[in-house]
Amino acid sequence: MKNFALLGVAGYIAPRHLKAIKDTNNNLIAALDKFDSVGVMDSYFPNTDFFVEFERFDRHIEKIKRQQNIQLDYVSVCTPNYLHDSHIRMALRRGADAICEKPLVLNPWNVDALQGIEKETGNKINTILQLRLHPSILDLKEKVAIASKETKYDVDLTYITSRGGWYHVSWKGDESKSGGIATNIGIHFYDMLTWIFGEVQENIVHLREIDKAAGYLEFEKARVRWYLSIDENSLPNEVKEKGQKTYRSITVNGQEIEFSKGFTELHTESYRKILKGKGYGLIDAKQSIEIVHDIRNVDLINNGEKHPFIK
Repeated sequence: MKNFALLGVAGYIAPRHLKAIKDTNNNLIAALDKFDSVGVMDSYFPNTDFFVEFERFDRHIEKIKRQQNIQLDYVSVCTPNYLHDSHIRMALRRGADAICEKPLVLNPWNVDALQGIEKETGNKINTILQLRLHPSILDLKEKVAIASKETKYDVDLTYITSRGGWYHVSWKGDESKSGGIATNIGIHFYDMLTWIFGEVQENIVHLREIDKAAGYLEFEKARVRWYLSIDENSLPNEVKEKGQKTYRSITVNGQEIEFSKGFTELHTESYRKILKGKGYGLIDAKQSIEIVHDIRNVDLINNGEKHPFIK
C-alpha cells in the first residue's frame, strides 16, 4: 500500500483520482485545496487529513515523516494548469513521485527544467494520457502502424463542450493560467494525434478566440483539421435538438472513430500502469505541449485546409 497526497481535491477532475487511488488499494494520507467543499472525500478516504493552506499541508507532510516515519510515495496534482510545475517540483523534493493531470505544464521549456529535477531527485514525473489506453484509439494506432509508410490519413477532429459564464470568470478563462482553449480542453487530443500519426510537420491556426479555436495540423501520417469550442452555439443542430451539451467526433478518411464510451473511466488503468513503473512521463507529454504552445503564439492564417465548422 502506497501513501498518496492529493493537491486540488475540490476540483472537477479530483474524484477520478480519488477513485483510482482507492481502486488500486492505496492510501490517501493528506489532501489540499483552497476551497473546502470536499465532502466527496468521505466516499473514498474519510480519515484523510485535509488542509486549505499549502504551508500547513507542507508542514504536516514533514512532521509525519520525522515523527511517525510515514513517507509520502506519490503526490497527485489536480490543481489549475499554471500551478502544475510548482506542485510537481514540491512532490519530487519531498521524495515522492508525481502524478499530474494534463497539461503537465504550459510551456516546452518547463519540461526541460523538470527533467533536471527528476535527475537530481531520482523521482519520476507521470502524467495522465488516458486516450492512449482507450480501446478504439489503440485499434486506430495499430491500423496506422501496419499501413505503408506512404499512407497519409485525412482526419477531422471536432470537440465542443458547452460551458457557462462561470468558465470565463474562473482561472480557466485566463489564458496565462489555463493556456487557453486549445490547451485546456484539447491537450489530450493533440497527444493522441501525435502518438498515432508521428511528428508534427505543419501547425496552422485559422481561428483563436476566447471560447473557440480551429486550425490545421500536418503529421507524418495525417492531415488534420481541428475545431474546439466551449460555445453552445457551435453545436450541430441535430445535437442541440437532442438536448446534448457535448459533441465529440474524430473521423479518419471519412470513417467515424467511436471513443465517447469509456472516455472518463481510464484513470484507474493509468494509475495501475504508473504503479508498475510503466506510466507516461515528460518525454511522452512534450510534443503535445509544443503543439499547444505554438497554437497560442503563431500568427493566424486565413487560407489553407479549414475545418468545415468555420466555413
